[in-house]
Amino acid sequence: MSKIRVLLVDDHEIVRLGLMTLINDQADLEVVGEAGNAADALVGIQNTQPDVVFMDIRLPGEGGIEVTRQTMVRFPQVKVVILTSFADDDLVLRAITAGAVGYVLKQVGNDELLRAIRAAAAGAASLDPSSTKRLLQYVRSTEHKVDQNAFRDLSEREMDVLMELTRGRTNSEIGRLLNLSEKTVRNYVSHILEKLGMNNRIELAAFAVEHHIFDYSRQE
Repeated sequence: MSKIRVLLVDDHEIVRLGLMTLINDQADLEVVGEAGNAADALVGIQNTQPDVVFMDIRLPGEGGIEVTRQTMVRFPQVKVVILTSFADDDLVLRAITAGAVGYVLKQVGNDELLRAIRAAAAGAASLDPSSTKRLLQYVRSTEHKVDQNAFRDLSEREMDVLMELTRGRTNSEIGRLLNLSEKTVRNYVSHILEKLGMNNRIELAAFAVEHHIFDYSRQE
């Protein structure tokens, strides 16, 4: 059985040493690297390609939340667990929004720390018991509302056209799929551009992807 590969990011060497000893003592876990600041963390992630990063929220440089955000952009397969001494709801929200799947306090027991690593590797969210599940629910519901509002001015047919446009189809291809004339599709695209304040099809497609048009359509 392959081990879960962990990168430790904390500016205190003694904290990293303690975590390394704890993790390497587990049959299914191994520490593959460590870093003490934001810049070294990103280099370490690139070089080691870990399964899980244990990330201190307060790092020299850009800070753990910003490193988490950059990690999600550059290495989306990596799972980040935020490690902190502070039970702060605002920090929890910011960490989750940045892409962290876990948030645990340094004060918790060893079993909780190990559980957070394993949960992250399995793709499950793991919040410190002092944080509530409503934080995750709040973030997710807010994101969905934003996506919903992004398309609120479009008719059902315009949504159909935008969806196919986002898939890279031409006007003639969209027309055949939706049983519309090419001219009608062109008119729909013009109306969508005007309603969303976009200049061209590329901007439209980027906007639609950013606001999860395909997820939204399935939920509707």
